Amino acid sequence: MPANAPVANGLIDTGAILALLDRTDRWHTVCVDAFRQLRLPLLTSEAVLTEVFHLAGGSRHEMEAAWKFVRSGALTLGIIEPAELTHLHSLMSRYWERPMDFADATLVYLARRESLSVILTVDQADFATYRIEGKRQFRVLPNKRP
Repeated sequence: MPANAPVANGLIDTGAILALLDRTDRWHTVCVDAFRQLRLPLLTSEAVLTEVFHLAGGSRHEMEAAWKFVRSGALTLGIIEPAELTHLHSLMSRYWERPMDFADATLVYLARRESLSVILTVDQADFATYRIEGKRQFRVLPNKRP
């Protein structure tokens, strides 16, 4: 993270961001409730934002809503340097049977690097399986399903 970036208190994944932005998403209410319980900002990655803008890019309104959220101060961006990519490769190889996508690998890596374990995600099964440093479990929110 850049030296002037706010300290993050948890992580947020693509599906949770999209659910927060879309009132018709079945995960919307439980994600909003969980989001309100968290101290901000939440850490995310460029890979997650790439997915968000790809999936929310169906209309100008959706794109603008995503930009408003990104700029709201609710998020901070965890930068992954080229030298750290080997860690992502290792994670994706370890979870080959699941399989782990690149965006998830960035979040699991950032959790380790930044000593975070709370994640707001709709990919509950994936993050219940993933381990931080191969040992510690994530505290997956929301803790109830829609």
